Amino acid sequence: MLEVEALSKDYETPRGPLSILSSVDLSLSEGEAVSIMGPSGCGKSTLLYILGALEPPTSGVVRLRGQNPFELDRRRLARFRNTHVGFVFQDHALLPQLTVLENVLTPTLVAKQKDSFTGRARELLSEMGLDDRLDHRPAELSGGEKQRVAVARALILRPTLLLCDEPTGNLDGRSAESVGSLLLNLPTRKSTILIVVTHSRDLAARFETRYELRDGKLVLG
Repeated sequence: MLEVEALSKDYETPRGPLSILSSVDLSLSEGEAVSIMGPSGCGKSTLLYILGALEPPTSGVVRLRGQNPFELDRRRLARFRNTHVGFVFQDHALLPQLTVLENVLTPTLVAKQKDSFTGRARELLSEMGLDDRLDHRPAELSGGEKQRVAVARALILRPTLLLCDEPTGNLDGRSAESVGSLLLNLPTRKSTILIVVTHSRDLAARFETRYELRDGKLVLG
């Protein structure tokens, strides 16, 4: 379960503190999927980075499976993030020198029994229609295929929380629809919390639960 209580984020500027997020509350259970919309610069990505334990809040509490990751030391925080959180970004962020299969396996490099993940990686890529792309490199893939690889990479360690920051932002209409359908029909949906930040009203509207970030506050859309 993800629990967010009175979350706020300020940045220091020459003119004083700039408030980005203000008293954000959110509670989601495994299997739930929500979209978050809002204008550019409103703090959507900042919120995702905090939920994914990449950036600490100014105040408030984040708990994932009962654990506040910001109470952990640096090493345990990195382990927590690797084990419990999966990220998909607008830019797929695949490593160009690695094959599709190798890219999916990169999160497992700090895990024990690395060889045991190869079968799962192949299964994930098969579910995403990429059976014939395992040995290809990112430059040989379409935009939609690259995002599918990024989704498989995010899922390889069976995360509790899957965070997607504009996952269809760089895709054409057909590819965007395909990636959106993939996210909404993930085989791991029952055990994973899915949060998608997007500018696309078409994508956001496909989620049963929709939020908007307005003036630093999260409200139901």
